[in-house]
Amino acid sequence: MIPMENEIFELSYALDTFYFLVCGALVMWMAAGFAMLEAGLVRSKNTTEILTKNVALFAIACVMYMVCGYAIMYGGDIFLSTITGDGVAGADEPATYAPSADFYFQVVFVATAMSIVSGAVAERMKLWAFLAFAVVMTGFIYPMEGSWTWGGNAVFGMYTLGDLGFLDFAGSGIVHMAGAAAALAGVLLLGPRAGKYRADGSVNAIPGANLPLATLGTFILWLGWFGFNGGSVLATASVESANAVAVVFMNTNGAAAGGLIGALLTARLMFGKADLTMALNGALAGLVAITAGPDTPSALQAVIFGAIGGVLVVFSIITLDKFKIDDPVGAISVHGVVGLLGLLLVPVTNGENSSFSGQLIGAATIFFWVFITSFIVFFIIKTIMGIRVSEEEEYEGVDLSECGLEAYPEFVNT
Repeated sequence: MIPMENEIFELSYALDTFYFLVCGALVMWMAAGFAMLEAGLVRSKNTTEILTKNVALFAIACVMYMVCGYAIMYGGDIFLSTITGDGVAGADEPATYAPSADFYFQVVFVATAMSIVSGAVAERMKLWAFLAFAVVMTGFIYPMEGSWTWGGNAVFGMYTLGDLGFLDFAGSGIVHMAGAAAALAGVLLLGPRAGKYRADGSVNAIPGANLPLATLGTFILWLGWFGFNGGSVLATASVESANAVAVVFMNTNGAAAGGLIGALLTARLMFGKADLTMALNGALAGLVAITAGPDTPSALQAVIFGAIGGVLVVFSIITLDKFKIDDPVGAISVHGVVGLLGLLLVPVTNGENSSFSGQLIGAATIFFWVFITSFIVFFIIKTIMGIRVSEEEEYEGVDLSECGLEAYPEFVNT
């Protein structure tokens, strides 16, 4: 390589690596968003435990993905996927950015998928049972489905999803629907919270304790999503990649806005009120809807896609309640139902690289793998140590029984 070309390569390498790291930091900040959102949407007596779950699952995800998850997802010997300054050990050619930056960017995605489970099983699941599941989810279940999608490996040695027309730019299915599938398995085994559904079949609303905190969490997630989608461009050191990043940022923001407006209007028409929780979930639904393909829609299309997601999430939350599937934060609807929508919207603007049949096959592969394996793991944990707290502990709040302290100790129960 001549000196000028070498200097250009080094500059490009440095810029792309720095961009990767900054986007990874933004996605890591989403962990704070999930923690604040979930803490705001649960009752005050369960706040400490939900915060403990969120910070602990992030640490577990980082360790498990380093130990074996990255190797399962992208190849290499388990426990021996050494990441060096020159690249992953055994790689055929040098990377165009620091491989350790790629690892960091990938590991925060793993934590995001696990964070989705946290909110759905809130207020009645044992802390250590949840953390035991997090070990398996982040170390094996997620990396396996990731190896069939972003890893490019054949599913059980039979076919590659990419060859069938499956495309998921930043993870509507690979991350969000996967997290929702695991959450659904846990919720079905746990059952609803005490008092959530009345004997006559009606739903008893259980409001969250801190809506300002939930709103803050939504804004943090909205901000972090620019790293989630923007970082998935994988480069920014050329005119072409810089323009692509700008389009992804623009569409990500527009979809969130469309989702919030769509959900807010839908709630107003259905309930006669401006439901803040639906509006917050609408913004997140818009973000999930655009994540599978934020690089090809126009700005108006992105807003419309987000609005469709916002409308859909309201109906999904209501429908799940009718089936007595108790999800305190609406995670299954936001990330699962709308995650599927996001996959199906990709061929609308990117039919050259994807197909509806390929998207459906990919979605089915991800969902059934994660749901079935998660159900088995949850069932094993339930058999060994139990997964649900006692009725008395649930009534008193899991903060005291699981963590030994309250988030708001100055409040006195009456």
